[in-house]
Amino acid sequence: MKLKFFITGGTICKRYNEISGALEFRDSFIPGMLERGRCKLDYSTEQLMLKDSLEMNDEDRETILASCSACEESKIIISHGTDTMVDTARVLGQKLENKTVVLFGAMTPYSISNSDAIFNLGCAVTAVQLLGAGVFVVMNGHIFRWDDVSKNRGEGIFQRADL
Repeated sequence: MKLKFFITGGTICKRYNEISGALEFRDSFIPGMLERGRCKLDYSTEQLMLKDSLEMNDEDRETILASCSACEESKIIISHGTDTMVDTARVLGQKLENKTVVLFGAMTPYSISNSDAIFNLGCAVTAVQLLGAGVFVVMNGHIFRWDDVSKNRGEGIFQRADL
């Protein structure tokens, strides 16, 4: 089994700029995180974009969908910003068939101490291998179907949509 990682940006890939004081993108941390975690699976990574998910639009989601549809792998992991992860999952879930897609991200950038990034990545890698076809959001140890997930901004967590 070969896995495909699509990198889209989000908090997980941001780092602190000591001069401006802002969080910004330079490069993705995902390849290094996989190496650090000693991931020995057969996989490849592809950076589609480095965007804050609040800046993502319908065209970006169509790019993600087209990339998932065109790749030969049936097991796909997408790193994504948490603010609109559910929106992207919905687009993929409504249109993509015969693939297992897991979206994940982090509430705290990987580059900052005590980030949830490496844990969420590990959960996503495990989940994509065990789940059947469909689109899922994997965050903080939970697996959610694309049509039954929401972000609780007040608590900073993902939960079932009906809660």
